[in-house]
Amino acid sequence: MENSKMLSRKTGEKSVGLGAKTQYMVETALMIAIVLIMGNTVLGTIPTPFLKISIVTVPVALAAMLIGPTAGIICGIVFGLNSFVSALTGASGMLSTLFTISPVGVFFTAVVARFLDAALVSFLFKAMHRGKLKQVSYYITGALMPVFNTVFFMTSLCLFFYHTEYVQGLVSKYDASTPFAFVIAMVGVQAAVEAAVGCIVAGSLGFALSKILRRA
Repeated sequence: MENSKMLSRKTGEKSVGLGAKTQYMVETALMIAIVLIMGNTVLGTIPTPFLKISIVTVPVALAAMLIGPTAGIICGIVFGLNSFVSALTGASGMLSTLFTISPVGVFFTAVVARFLDAALVSFLFKAMHRGKLKQVSYYITGALMPVFNTVFFMTSLCLFFYHTEYVQGLVSKYDASTPFAFVIAMVGVQAAVEAAVGCIVAGSLGFALSKILRRA
């Protein structure tokens, strides 16, 4: 009788464990699908008269907040790989041009930069969520994901391509005297707007869904 109870308890524990693992995989797959849909359609941008604001970092941030750092990193890598494929197929104007100069440089700019962004911000969220910033950690994470996406992307771009003819043409266009001035002139305003949008959209969604899904 006792052996039967123990076996039943162990089976129950395994079922719970399997259910949790399945739920984790389903939720991560769902976020990956959203990243790919947003990355390949107009749903990933908010058009304005002056800027095209990218919001593909929103599902990456949500994966980190609601599922965990590993899910956030996976979604960040998928985001990067999707950009790299766009460079390969010619769908991404700038990256496609730079790919003809250095495929390795484009891989770092498109994929490694997104991996670093997702990894850093995912673990920052985890640290903040355990401390006094728990309530605002969703909004900070929503803002930081696009900020560090821009930082790592543009840093990689400058490291690999700043002295190429293509980028120097952009430097002349923006009348920038240094790499930092070039980055600020090219993406400074857009980065600030994307951070604000990320804070509001990803932060609000993350906070609301954490309550609905009862995530600590």
